[in-house]
Amino acid sequence: MAKENPTPTIALKPVTWVLPYRTEKVTEIYRMGRKLGQGQFGTTYLCTHKSTNKKFACKSIPKRKLFCKEDYEDVWREIQIMHHLSEHPHVVRIEGTYEDSTAVHIVMELCEGGELFDRIVKKGHYSERQAAGLIKTIVEVVESCHSLGVMHRDLKPENFLFDTVDEDAKLKATDFGLSVFYKPGESFSDVVGSPYYVAPEVLRKLYGPESDVWSAGVILYILLSGVPPFWAETEPGIFRQILLGKLDFQSEPWPSISDSAKDLIRKMLDQNPRTRLTAHEVLRHPWIVDDNIAPDKPIDSAVLSRLKQFSAMNKLKKMALRVIAERLSEEEIGGLKELFKMIDTDSSGTITFDELKDGLKRVGSELMESEIQDLMDAADVDKSGTIDYGEFIAATVHLNKLEREENLLSAFAYFDKDASGYITIDEISQACKDFGLDDIHIDEMIKEIDQDNDGQIDYSEFAAMMRKGNGGIGRRTMRNTLNLRDALGLVGNGSNQVIDGYL
Repeated sequence: MAKENPTPTIALKPVTWVLPYRTEKVTEIYRMGRKLGQGQFGTTYLCTHKSTNKKFACKSIPKRKLFCKEDYEDVWREIQIMHHLSEHPHVVRIEGTYEDSTAVHIVMELCEGGELFDRIVKKGHYSERQAAGLIKTIVEVVESCHSLGVMHRDLKPENFLFDTVDEDAKLKATDFGLSVFYKPGESFSDVVGSPYYVAPEVLRKLYGPESDVWSAGVILYILLSGVPPFWAETEPGIFRQILLGKLDFQSEPWPSISDSAKDLIRKMLDQNPRTRLTAHEVLRHPWIVDDNIAPDKPIDSAVLSRLKQFSAMNKLKKMALRVIAERLSEEEIGGLKELFKMIDTDSSGTITFDELKDGLKRVGSELMESEIQDLMDAADVDKSGTIDYGEFIAATVHLNKLEREENLLSAFAYFDKDASGYITIDEISQACKDFGLDDIHIDEMIKEIDQDNDGQIDYSEFAAMMRKGNGGIGRRTMRNTLNLRDALGLVGNGSNQVIDGYL
């Protein structure tokens, strides 16, 4: 009697290496300590050098989260860029890189002074002159990046930390997960970054290093007013406002802010990247250069209050998005695996154009052949003419269902530890500890989200907060991979929100 064919199985890719050389184990050199922070792709730990007892931060990126060749290249490029910029006094210094069969570990300088906005709020007062000093440091990093042929692509306050808790602490740029090398005149089309800070030309998919100056201009606007210049309740709404580019200098506190500061912001937030100031020109602007122009009088306390709320809201939403992404990265792959098997009718482990076309027809898609070819080209990273399992997963799992009801319920349940139906201050405090975040603005988090003012957050308040547009828009291109996901019927409510960067 003939044996039945066993159920076809998909061989997952063997261990692939990020580094072009083998290293010692990180645990042979360092003692790993408590978690400092967590991102979608990596977790950062405190670590101590066994010989010197010197403390560092170690970002560990599990290989199970690297689905395709492009992901491995992204991590290697981040490491190269950190080395490339490492001598800059305001860039976090990379100490060493280690790799084993399960993860890549980037050991770097430890910054214990907290995030930019948190530090300002904690101090309780600052002035235009201090804001000028901070933006000068940020733009010096941008200028250095550009002079070395690097575009940052994700400048935002969370990516700047103070190295110590001391009064004279240095501000340092920390995250280069979205950065790329570029040549003069080269343009890019992949939409990456964070909604409030993304430049209009990035949304139009034709941009260069000028987009970093725009992002720094947005940070300056927030530093002086406590709110972003382009604001809406949804992500598409924020993008519409960015493309309109209308700046509000009438509301408080703008009447009391110097004309020179407003002039600089206008020139940094110029819709036309060709006429926008370069990083070098920003550093020569009178408001930055002349200590007598930016006033030293304290900025209105209402600005600090708004800054506190803005910072707090971003933290809670970011934690929730991470919870969802963590679960998607494990649970959703099971469904995607079955979908891959359904389309891969000859069980070869790869999907051909004809298989993709037939598979799309089976799920009710009415795409034309030319559109299916576009999807094929987008997912086929190694240009082999077929889509392998890793490419399929990469082209679908990154465009996740972060705002579907079941995922919001799952995230809410993560915070609501006692299943009371409410998230309390204590529960948020515990979550902050779990994620390695400061919990100094918890009262502001609650106040901002708590619509009925009962001092806690119920599910409807949580869901409303999550559906507001302040997440992230992708660590690579959104366009073609989103279409593949849409075509396969995998998008819930049309959201194309992706958590950006690593930690």
